[in-house]
Parts: sequence; structure tokens; C-alpha cells
Amino acid sequence: MNNKRALVTGGCGFIGSNLVHGLSERGWKVDVVDDMSNGHLEFLESLKLKIVPGFLVGQYEENYENSRSDGTVLVIEADIEHESVLQRVKRGRYDVIFHLAANPRVAQSVENPAHTTDVNCTRTLSLIEAVRDCSTPVRFVFSSTCALYGNVAILPTDEFSIPNPSSPYGLQKRFVEEYIRIATDLHGIDAVSLRYFNVYGPRQVADSAYATAITAWCNRVKDGQSLRSDGDGEQSRDMVFVDDVVRANILAATREEKFKGETINIGSGKRYTNNQILDMFRGRFGNISVTNAPPRPGDVRHTQADITKAAKLLSFVPQVSLEEGLNRTWSWWGL
Repeated sequence: MNNKRALVTGGCGFIGSNLVHGLSERGWKVDVVDDMSNGHLEFLESLKLKIVPGFLVGQYEENYENSRSDGTVLVIEADIEHESVLQRVKRGRYDVIFHLAANPRVAQSVENPAHTTDVNCTRTLSLIEAVRDCSTPVRFVFSSTCALYGNVAILPTDEFSIPNPSSPYGLQKRFVEEYIRIATDLHGIDAVSLRYFNVYGPRQVADSAYATAITAWCNRVKDGQSLRSDGDGEQSRDMVFVDDVVRANILAATREEKFKGETINIGSGKRYTNNQILDMFRGRFGNISVTNAPPRPGDVRHTQADITKAAKLLSFVPQVSLEEGLNRTWSWWGL
């Protein structure tokens, strides 16, 4: 039995739930904290769960923690700033913290920058402070985003590119990355930021904050509706399958050398236009109906990751092609 102990924030969300499954399959002891604002408990329903509201964590620790069976995932329904969560971190209950909890809706960050800054920055800093004050060594793996690059002139884009976020969401992630870098210098914390490109796959639902065009189109195909295409359809994305993102997180968590606030791109290293992906949908489902819509505010034109650094520091090589990933995604949707 693997004796690694992990906390996954946002562990009932799209990427988080896939990570919880991946860790559990590898024998990790996993705790989840999720306020269910973007999470779905049913994403973990195939696992053995113990669900505890934040205000009852103390009672759980006193009466049930020591009898917790192997393979049981503890789900704490609370915000990451809940004192019971921060105290568990400070008392050294975890070897690794995977921080995925966020409000990642670009449009919402444009409309409500103060609220999303509180969620994505201030509450994250509270968690990092708990890591700083932890009684034992803990690694902090932060889920960042390619959105902080903005519209770039050079593709593929490496980590040395100057960030130029085109949305408050990208700026918020950039702020946390910089704080992490400073905290590694000031306090010696062991932390790394993984910059995800466009993640897709099973457990990504159409109303998810992370929903890609692929997910939205799967939902519309299932409902027999027209597929929406924004702009001219020539915008391109580095589409990375969620299982590859899970692997990258686990590689980051188990790296022997200590991290010092590095930023690492996690993507496929390739890019596809919306029109190309639409053609793949047509190849699967025939003559589908497409409705054109204006470009979305805050969206960048192209993304493509240079994943050289991920290969060097994490030995990360993406394993799932877009064709295979689409087939596995369609299968999860029952299409």
C-alpha cells in the first residue's frame, strides 16, 4: 500500500476528480476539500467515500479518523479557507497538496474581478500560509493556466514568454505563481506551478467552469442540438487529455528534487482549430448542424505549449492523441 498522503482541493471538479481517481488507483491516501460550487460528488461515486461537512471535521478526527479503512477517500465539504482544513495542513497530515480549487470562468472574472480575485488569490494565499506553517515537509502543486500568456506571437509558447493575460482570471493565476516563487525564497516551501493548456475528457460537463468546445459540442450532439462555433472557427487550441494532466500532477508530486517555484507547461504540444475538431465530429456523427456566434470576450486566438521543460523536469510526455481522447470522451458521453 502506498503511504503517500494527499489533499486535493477542488477534488469533486473535472480535473480534480480525475486526479482523485488516479491517486486512489495508485494507492494514495486521499482527502478532498470542495465547496461544491463547481464540483459534483457523483464524479467520485465509484470510490469508497467518507463525507464530512467542514464544521464536523473535529468530531470526525476525534471519533473516526483512526478507524478509517484503506482506500477510503475523505471528502470535506467546505471552502479551502475553512479553519478545519487549514489546521489539517498545518498539523502535517499531507505529503502533497494538489491545489485545483478555483473560479476559472474567464467571463465571470471579467464581470466580477473583485470576487474572483478573492476566490483565486486571497484564499489560495491562506492555503499557502498553512503550508508555510506546516510542521512537516509538504509539496504544493498549484494548478495554473496558459491563460496568463494572453495572445502570444511565438508558438509553441515556452515558460520564458512574458505573461500578457487578456482576462482577470489569467492575471489572478499569474499573481499566485509569483507569490509562490517569492514564498519559496522567503520560507523555503517546496512548490511548483503547472500551467495547463486546454484540458478535455471524461467528467467534464457542459456547465463546468472548465468546459471546452469539445464538451459543449458533446452535450449538444447528445441533445440533438446545433453546435455553436465562435468567430471564424480558425482559433486554435492545444488540447490535452485529462489523463495526461493527471499523470503530470503525479510526476510533479513524486519528483525527488525539491521545487523552487518553477512554472511548467502541461499540454500536448500540438494545436487544432475549432474547424478541424468540428470536422472530427462530422466524421463521427455525420452532417451536424453548426451555428456561428461572435468571438467570446477575453478569449485568446491561439494556444500551443512548448513542453520541453515538462519533459526535462518531470519526464512528462503526453500519451493520448486527440483522436483517442475524443473517442474516450464520446464514449463517456454515451455517444
